[in-house]
Amino acid sequence: MSIPTAERRQFKVGKYDVVARPIPGSGHMLRYTVLLRGKPIGSFASVPTESDCRFLERPPVLPPLKPYQVFCRRGKKKPPTTPDAR
Repeated sequence: MSIPTAERRQFKVGKYDVVARPIPGSGHMLRYTVLLRGKPIGSFASVPTESDCRFLERPPVLPPLKPYQVFCRRGKKKPPTTPDAR
């Protein structure tokens, strides 16, 4: 007995072409590959929206990474002690 698999589908979201193919080893999950002018720009495991596709086309600019610095942080400073008056 064979396991039923989802069929391949193709549709458009705005100016993007989306091809849905079955994920190997899964009977019902689909991989949605987003294409722009015939070139793949990314893929999703859920149906992408147009804003998802725009994010793949032009991701936001990230600031450069700062190097990791280790600071010497000793324990809390203790107040000065006074000798006991006996």
